[in-house]
Amino acid sequence: MHCEFFGTLPDGTPVHRWTLERAGVRVRILTYGGIVQSVEVPDRDGARADVVLGFSDLDGYLTHTGPYFGALVGRYANRIAGGRFLLDGLTCHLAQNNPPNSLHGGERGFDKRVWDAEPVDHGLRLTRVSPHGEEGFPGRLEVSATYTLDEAGALGIAYEAVTDAPTVVNLTNHTYWNLAGTGNAGGHELRLDASQLTPVDADLIPTGALDAVDGTRFDFRTARKVGAGYDHNFVLDKGLTETAVEVAELHDPSSGRTLTVATTEPGLQLYTAEHLSDPFAPGDGVALETQHFPDSPNRPEFPSTELRPGGVYRSETVYGFGVRGQ
Repeated sequence: MHCEFFGTLPDGTPVHRWTLERAGVRVRILTYGGIVQSVEVPDRDGARADVVLGFSDLDGYLTHTGPYFGALVGRYANRIAGGRFLLDGLTCHLAQNNPPNSLHGGERGFDKRVWDAEPVDHGLRLTRVSPHGEEGFPGRLEVSATYTLDEAGALGIAYEAVTDAPTVVNLTNHTYWNLAGTGNAGGHELRLDASQLTPVDADLIPTGALDAVDGTRFDFRTARKVGAGYDHNFVLDKGLTETAVEVAELHDPSSGRTLTVATTEPGLQLYTAEHLSDPFAPGDGVALETQHFPDSPNRPEFPSTELRPGGVYRSETVYGFGVRGQ
């Protein structure tokens, strides 16, 4: 593991890049936004390629902010309706950066902050303090994200947070995967252990219903091509768990590479990235965002995202890499 200078923000803040390597997997992580810049893994013939979408320099991330390439997203991943929610009788107002909703933490969420970094066994721990009122969220939040590679080369991301006042927290990673290393990812095959999804209205806000996937294009319980046209939260069959449970597998037939996703979270947002633009093309990556459900602060029937003083927010997702033969 080593650290190197990666660039400087317009305000003079330095950004560093950390490289983790184990069991033939090489991962590079930025202190800016906790971004997973690259993940290099071998194909069935042993040839390594970068299987995530990213940029070779800091300017790329500063210019192309909308897609959240590889970023650590918070305080609240996904959408909150109308940019507001009620907590203990107090209405909290957030930026409507995805009009009319708040998206991925607001105008300057966790993805646009520089994190403190320290090495840990086979990994890297990023930390920061989100002050009370940052982007409209209540409470001083102390948060950490620990990236590790295990003995098999699986990439784990473990999140923790504590607060001094009631707040809401929903963290995820927004990496776009392309297991071929190039081209369109729509031909990847996906298995997703989800019998239901949360249908949405025209503003992509959940209606509150839980719809069965049976007989619809949302049924990935048996692996099939991803295709296009997805930006939906799936309700994972295993629910909210204390330890990470495998819920999905992505497979690229051309290279043989596979990606498994295990998580403690109750939901997963499948996003097929039709909104990508130069230097990438629509559908060049597939995002598998483990999360609580969108707009949970306004939906008491959904699993709660509230965090209170004395409690600890914990979430873990593990990305495993492998290959299949012809």
